[in-house]
Amino acid sequence: MSESTEPASKPSNPRLQALLGHEFFAPHQWRRRLALWLGAIVVALAAIVFTKASNWSYHLFLRMLGYGDWIPLIVTPIVFGLLAWATEGKLRATRGSGIPQVIGTLHIEDEGFRQRMLALPIAVGKMILTLIALAVGASIGREGPTVHVGAGLFHSIGRRFGFTDPKAASRFILAGGACGIAAAFNTPLAGVVFAIEELAGTFEHRFSGLLLTAVIIGGVVSLGIMGNYSYFGEVQASLPLGHAWLAVLLTGVICGLLGGLFARLILLSRHGPLAAIGRLRAHAPVLFATGCGLALALIGLFSHNSVYGTGYDQARAFVQEAAVTPGQGFGIEKLLANVVSYWAGIPGGIFSPALAVGAGLGHNIAHFLPGIPAGTVVLLGMSAYLAGVTGAPLTSAVIAMELTDNQDMVIPIMAACLLARAAASLFSPTPVYKDFAERMVQEFERQQAAHETEAEPGRRPAAEPVHVGNTSAYGDTAVASDDEPAR
Repeated sequence: MSESTEPASKPSNPRLQALLGHEFFAPHQWRRRLALWLGAIVVALAAIVFTKASNWSYHLFLRMLGYGDWIPLIVTPIVFGLLAWATEGKLRATRGSGIPQVIGTLHIEDEGFRQRMLALPIAVGKMILTLIALAVGASIGREGPTVHVGAGLFHSIGRRFGFTDPKAASRFILAGGACGIAAAFNTPLAGVVFAIEELAGTFEHRFSGLLLTAVIIGGVVSLGIMGNYSYFGEVQASLPLGHAWLAVLLTGVICGLLGGLFARLILLSRHGPLAAIGRLRAHAPVLFATGCGLALALIGLFSHNSVYGTGYDQARAFVQEAAVTPGQGFGIEKLLANVVSYWAGIPGGIFSPALAVGAGLGHNIAHFLPGIPAGTVVLLGMSAYLAGVTGAPLTSAVIAMELTDNQDMVIPIMAACLLARAAASLFSPTPVYKDFAERMVQEFERQQAAHETEAEPGRRPAAEPVHVGNTSAYGDTAVASDDEPAR
């Protein structure tokens, strides 16, 4: 009897069983794929809604501006102050760009910290508060917040599907950030490069499949709804070898220096005059934000209302060599508007405004290069300034090429971005997002050490840190130190 039942227990087709036993068919792998696909679809839809809502918010501001140029002098300071007040408590993580928060969560695997930075209420609050800021003319972008929202949505969906392991959660966060930047600009390749160069800071083979899958699915959703479009339209520009390459040198150095200066200004150094601004903001954040709103309105009045919002229309006009463009002072005026908007500590990014500043500076430089098409110099200036601000030359080059659907300028753009990064390092040795993230990580580690000290009886307590103000984009406390933070 036992002999007759023994053959029945053996597999009828060993090859089929071996195939079905492959890791590809494993249930946990399909659970991960479903979570990834669902996350990419949700992030792409969120990015599209955010894009439409951002445009609507800014057009609402333009309608308000039509009733009088003086209106921002009243409305913008009040709303800036209210936004600073609203983000003082549980919504503190919504402040600033959001990219430093994402980088911080990739380095800190504490689940409580990740929940504070990436919870769904934070993602929703980030979108709503950014829209409110745009509705009063804040000189901010939506791309950084989209990265933050994408990482938060992916993290939440991953947890819902049971991926609570810190390493697995990190991969979902990284994929969400990549999908966010790709959907925000409709630049799939830039999303992958951004995740590797800026968010993770390294390339690991196991990340590649996740990133590509998230970006491809998000891109398909965006393509199906928004169509195949370039952010700034198709730009016909080229730069032959020869004296025309002087444009690469000038844009790389000038835009890089100004990009590094902007990064240094918004970082609010821990010593010197900029630290005093940080202390002032820490002492009265609402009043300080109100003052920043008034400063923005005054800059707007001086610039004939050209510095408000993301700067998309102005940058497009420059790069397309439109008949009507902002004035010669637009680049510097927009830079100042970006500084005061970021100093206010309100939610909002710097990607689009940085592109607008770079376009304005490129337009200025083009006047000194009469033999070179202005649109070519503008494209170089836009790329170089973004590289100087972010410290990410490869991402900046890829974004510029995908935004303009131009491959003829690959080598000049990359050269300008590398020059810009080198020039920017004179003011900002550490890329701005990483600097903000380092401060956040250091503060978290300091708090953890303090808790451990309190928990161990008889242990000598650590020295009380000296408060130097909210020197980070997210309003976290930084401490004075005789030593520079690790670079």
